[in-house]
Amino acid sequence: MGSIEASIERLSEEYAAQLGLDVSHCKCVLTELQDNALRKLAARREFSETGLATFKVRRIDNRKGTTSILDVKCDLNELGSKLQEQIAAKLQLGDPNQVKCISAGRIISPNVTLAAQQLKNNQQLIVIVGGGDNPNGALHERITKIMADVEAVADSQNQLMEMEDQDGNPVFLPPTENRALLIATACSEKARAAMQREDYEEALLLLLESDERFNTCNSKFLESVDNYALLNLDIVWCYLCLKNVSQLPDADRRLNICERSFRRSYGENFSRLYALKGRCCPERALIMRLQLLQGVVLYHQNERDAAYERFEAAAQVLSELKVNDEHLLLLVEMGFEVSEARLALRSSTGNVERAVQFIQQRKQQMKDARKQSKAERDLHRRYANNAIKDSDWVNPRSVCTLVEMGFERGLATSALRRAKNDVPRALELLQMNSVELRNDLPDAPSADPLQLATLLQLGFPEAVARAALESTHNSLEQATDFLLKSLQSEEELMETVERIIQLASGGEAAASTSQGTALAGGMSPLMDLVLQKAKSELTAYQAYKRLHADLTHNEHEYLDLPLVREEQLLLEYRKLLEQ
Repeated sequence: MGSIEASIERLSEEYAAQLGLDVSHCKCVLTELQDNALRKLAARREFSETGLATFKVRRIDNRKGTTSILDVKCDLNELGSKLQEQIAAKLQLGDPNQVKCISAGRIISPNVTLAAQQLKNNQQLIVIVGGGDNPNGALHERITKIMADVEAVADSQNQLMEMEDQDGNPVFLPPTENRALLIATACSEKARAAMQREDYEEALLLLLESDERFNTCNSKFLESVDNYALLNLDIVWCYLCLKNVSQLPDADRRLNICERSFRRSYGENFSRLYALKGRCCPERALIMRLQLLQGVVLYHQNERDAAYERFEAAAQVLSELKVNDEHLLLLVEMGFEVSEARLALRSSTGNVERAVQFIQQRKQQMKDARKQSKAERDLHRRYANNAIKDSDWVNPRSVCTLVEMGFERGLATSALRRAKNDVPRALELLQMNSVELRNDLPDAPSADPLQLATLLQLGFPEAVARAALESTHNSLEQATDFLLKSLQSEEELMETVERIIQLASGGEAAASTSQGTALAGGMSPLMDLVLQKAKSELTAYQAYKRLHADLTHNEHEYLDLPLVREEQLLLEYRKLLEQ
């Protein structure tokens, strides 16, 4: 024992001399490293003998970063819920559901074994606790409600959410991928709202939920957009704000993903971005945050020279992005939002007049893009819910392209379905096999009189009911879907629900004719079905309201970083480098 103590003393003196630190401080660090190594060896031996894995668990929160560190033991063949129970017991929590465990950037599922989730002995975990002394209330319940609302809105027949690019143009994807991406982006937006409140615990959990959905999307699509890069940037930002360096390997991985994506989108050294938008573009705020976070990761990896370079690059961008407070206030007094005013000033080198022009041009550009894409959006609404599987899906933009060339919409749709949305291949089919395509088109039947009478009895207008039956080849169930989708507002849905409830309770005469009497006998199941679907849509509308209650509805909010916290962190880490 004495020789070990002497070795530590000698090493402490050597490091103190090299680093310019106090000997006692160096000794404390070396002793801690020694204890940690011995604990790992003991845990490895215990795992070999008993199968019990040891996890080093850090509990984190917004206010203090890491609040406690504890060792928890659990068999890797147990479900994630068992680990939650063990941690809850250690933290003296009554409800294990309050515990959210995060490993290597993924939320640990309670319903899957730890081994299947690739957890290993001696692994570090972070834990976020919802409820109890959490100032934001029951975090677990809040996340669950947000996810339920997101899924209800994504599943709405009325397509309450649609994907758009930053210029207001619609993004069309096959149904399964579209749903995953809608949920992912909605979670990201809710997470950003939580980040603005500096509720980084909630934000991190929502971002990791978003990450799961993004990972189900086509990798080629993810490479073509910035959404996934921004998600990874936001996750690492939350790690930093929660003072959690235990996820350093995951942070490094995510920043690499972000940098590669930016390089594809913006060009080497952002040359393509600067050529298109100039060096004053608001996207530089994202670049600044990326460089700052890369510097932080490099610092904790003891790559001090590389960290210094990143911090200097971030500081340069930060100085160029600073906005004159008086100019900002002037634009706000003109009636503009703080967010759009800041973005406009950054894009106009601080010139107020050019900033006003920038805002007006952006708004007109978004309006024009949405107007021009109306036909595509209408087609997408028509086709999306008719596609039973992704292979049946037809890209509405491609349909419009072929229709503009002079082809009939039905033929264009059939050709694209055969060609799997490959426009050149579909064009070849239309030119070479148009007769065969036309022969394969189903005949457009007229509305069945009995089914039309049924829909009229439910209170739907005759012209719309007839169109619904003809469009769905007299499928009564699909026709009711068509009719419910045609309702333009929550109020119209509510009126439909009230009307059908009144019909079902006998508040209106079912019919006075012999035909009406015959219809009435088969109406009950159909009324139940329509009522159920209408109520589901009403639930989606209410979920949409809750979901958007704390969102700004600014399409470019992700670019609006005030950079106050970034400036503080930059100063803090530059001082650490100087020590």
